[in-house]
Amino acid sequence: MRIGFLGMGKMGVPMALRLIAAGYELAVWNRTEGRTKPLIHEGAIAAATPAEAELGADAVITMLFDDAAHEEVLFGANGLMDALSPGALHIVCSTISVALSERLTEEHARRGIDFVAAPVFGRPVVAEQGKLWIVVAGAKNAVERARPALEPMARGISVVGREPRQAHAVKLGGNFLISAMIHALGESFVFAEAQGIAVETFFETVNNALFQSPFYAAYGKVMLHPPKEPGATMMVGAKDLRLLREAAAGRSTRLSLADAMAEIFAEARKVGLGEEDWAVAQYKMAQRRGRAS
Repeated sequence: MRIGFLGMGKMGVPMALRLIAAGYELAVWNRTEGRTKPLIHEGAIAAATPAEAELGADAVITMLFDDAAHEEVLFGANGLMDALSPGALHIVCSTISVALSERLTEEHARRGIDFVAAPVFGRPVVAEQGKLWIVVAGAKNAVERARPALEPMARGISVVGREPRQAHAVKLGGNFLISAMIHALGESFVFAEAQGIAVETFFETVNNALFQSPFYAAYGKVMLHPPKEPGATMMVGAKDLRLLREAAAGRSTRLSLADAMAEIFAEARKVGLGEEDWAVAQYKMAQRRGRAS
C-alpha cells in the first residue's frame, strides 16, 4: 500500500514511522523540509509539494496543525484537493473544526473523493508505540478502505458515524474532558497541599480508590513531573477548546464549564504559559489561582 502523508509535526512523524514499520511505502511532505528527514532515513520518499505526495498513492493522510494549515495545504497553490482524482481516498487525522469538516465533506463529495475523518487520541509517546485510539467517521466503504492505513498506528478504532463531522466532534469533546480532568486534578492537588498532604500520596490514594484509571495516572505524572519537551502545548489546548465552543454554539448549545475554562486559558496566555505543556500549564494556573485566593 502506498500512502501520501502530509504533516510531520510532533504527532505526524511517529505516526508515519509506524506505517513504514508496517511495510507501507510513504511519500511525505511538510512545510518545514527538515522535519521529513527521519522518514527519509527510513525509506520514505520526499514530496516537493502536497500534490506530489498524492501521486500513485492508495490513500493520503493529513496530520496538520489547524484549520488554517488545511486551507493552505488543501486549497493553496499545488494543493492536495486539485491533485486528488475521483475515487481517491483522503484521511484527515488532524483535530479541526466541525465547520471545516462539514466543508471538506461537501468538497470531497462534489469531486467524487472518499473522505474519512480519523482524529487521534494520544500524546507523541503513544504514537511512537502505535497505541493511538482513532475515532473514525465516514461512508461505510470509505471507512473500510481506510482501515489498513489506520490499524498500524492504533490500539483501537471507534467508528462513530457516517458523517465525518461526527468524528471531529468526538475528538473535540474528548479533548474537553481531558482539560476538565486536568483542571480538576490541579485544583485537588492545590487543596491537598494546603491541607499538609503530600500531593503524590493524595493522587495515588484517590486514583486507586475512585478511578483506577491509567489515563489519570499518566496525566498526573506529567503534571507532577513535567517532561523536558511538551507533548501538546497550552496553545493547542486553547485552540481545541475554542473549536469545541464554536461547534456547541453552532447547535445552540452552551457549555458553562467550557466557558469558564476559556477564561483560564486566556489568562494562561497572558502570563506566558502558552508554550508550556498543556497539563503542566493548567496545573500552574490552578496553583496561581489558589494562591491568589
